[in-house]
Order: sequence, then structure tokens, then C-alpha cells
Amino acid sequence: MEFLCHHRDRSGSLALRMALLEEHWSYMDRFDKEMIARGPTLAGDGATPTGSVHILDLPDAATARAFAFDEPGYQAGVYRDVLLRRWRNLLGRTMWDFPGGPTDGDGYLVLGLGGGEAADLTVPDGRGDGLIAYGPLLSDDASAWLGTAALLRAPGPAAARALLTEENYAGIEVHAWRFGGRPE
Repeated sequence: MEFLCHHRDRSGSLALRMALLEEHWSYMDRFDKEMIARGPTLAGDGATPTGSVHILDLPDAATARAFAFDEPGYQAGVYRDVLLRRWRNLLGRTMWDFPGGPTDGDGYLVLGLGGGEAADLTVPDGRGDGLIAYGPLLSDDASAWLGTAALLRAPGPAAARALLTEENYAGIEVHAWRFGGRPE
């Protein structure tokens, strides 16, 4: 079962986040084989973290909740909230398989929060080259569509937002994002 986890930083928690960085990476190292994509969301300066995104293939919802809430930054109070949803990997690959590589262009996390009928359930035509990860957000039992999430390269936030059909969502969030992981 695939899950998307988006930890959103609490205001004023940057120093605590940085102090826990090694603990965070060590924790994430334990999930290396399950990881589909990961990385920080960023403020407008392109450098200051505002959250962390992790997409993983885990055995069940209980394991996903443990992953999200046992994370050292969560335990220490770095995050103000956590979005945790079942997800379906429509691209069938990890971010490490993305042909554009980790540094080619600006990256974004796009979250379309459902507002009615399920939408954008297939990979958008003509966008495959920039898509790093793409799929629907689902209820724990995968019976209900709750939205759509994508990681992609785009020329700017407006282009990233245009990936989704605006009128089909209660809201769309666009966050600057970059490939994550322990620096080499």
C-alpha cells in the first residue's frame, strides 16, 4: 500500500528542525527500501524548509501512521500538522527513476484536495516528462477519492498548479519542493 505523508513545519521551528536533521535522516534510512519519493518543501527563498514529503510503500495504514508520528521531528514538535493519505503510484516508479534527475529545473509538490467527483485519475497527457510522482489521494481503505498529489518539474508555481483541473477541487496547494535524502 502506498502512502503520501506531508509533515508541515510549525512557525519558528527551523532551529529545532536543523538540530534534529541527523536523527531525521537516520530514521528515514530505516525506510530506504520502501521510499518512492522524498524531500523538503521550501519557502519562497528556495532554501528554507517548510515541511517534508515522503511517499512510501508500506504494509498497512497502521504502519504508515507509525511512520508519520514516530518521526523525530514530529515527536519533538517541529511540525504543526501532518497530511497522511493512501496514494496510488500511477507512474509506477520512484523519484530516483525520474529521467530528469534531481537538479534539472524547479520542483513542486501539488496537492489537489477533493471537492466532489474523482478527477485527474490518469497521468495527464503531455506532462510525463516533468512528472516525478503522480497519483490520487485515497481514504485508508482506498474506497474514496480525496484528491490528487504530484511532484513535478515546472517553469513556475502557476504552471505546476495547471497540472490539475482547478474546478474539480475544493483547493489546490502548490509548494516549492526539491529532491531529498541524506547529502552525499
